[in-house]
Amino acid sequence: YKRRQQIGRITTGTECLDLLLDGGLETQGLTEVYGEFGSGKTQFCHTMCVTVQKPKEEGGLDGTALYIDTENTFRPERIREMAEALELDADKILENIIVFRAPSSFHQMNFIKKEAKNIIRQKNIGLLIIDSLTSHFRAEYVGRGTLSERQQKLNEHIHDLVKLAEMENVAVVFTNQVMEDPGIMFGDPTKPIGGMVLAQASTYRVYLRKAKED
Repeated sequence: YKRRQQIGRITTGTECLDLLLDGGLETQGLTEVYGEFGSGKTQFCHTMCVTVQKPKEEGGLDGTALYIDTENTFRPERIREMAEALELDADKILENIIVFRAPSSFHQMNFIKKEAKNIIRQKNIGLLIIDSLTSHFRAEYVGRGTLSERQQKLNEHIHDLVKLAEMENVAVVFTNQVMEDPGIMFGDPTKPIGGMVLAQASTYRVYLRKAKED
């Protein structure tokens, strides 16, 4: 009960989204952001890297961010633009973001298992981002024959993230890719990769999609 009282919230910078998330992104929990290419998943992650650094009274955590980049999507120049728009010190904001480039699913899993905890403690990390969680798994485990092994690895990885979030009181955000379910005749056939393994581990799932006309 005492640990639950320590849950912090990070503003998304968007009032309606904060309302949906009951005040912002929760620490001690996992938030999944999924959607098609170009729907704004990485922009969302960049925004959160800035807002986590705001003082608590302004919706931040006075903390820093750890960004695990699996698709070479991190753009420091975008962070600078966002910081300047909020009239924050862009250099200081950038200094408070640690980026780890994960070239494979092995490196991604190993980093979370062995390195992340020490960095979180040493650097006052309030937010851990993985953009994207599933891309390496999707590329490395191809075909139906490898599906059960892929799901097993994803399951292990996501449980390591749940433990980190809970024990270190950080907010974990990961982006996820989507695919179309050919079995769905009516409504939106888009669904996130990873099946029930990811669905059950996430505290919140945010589906981003493009409005009509860009």
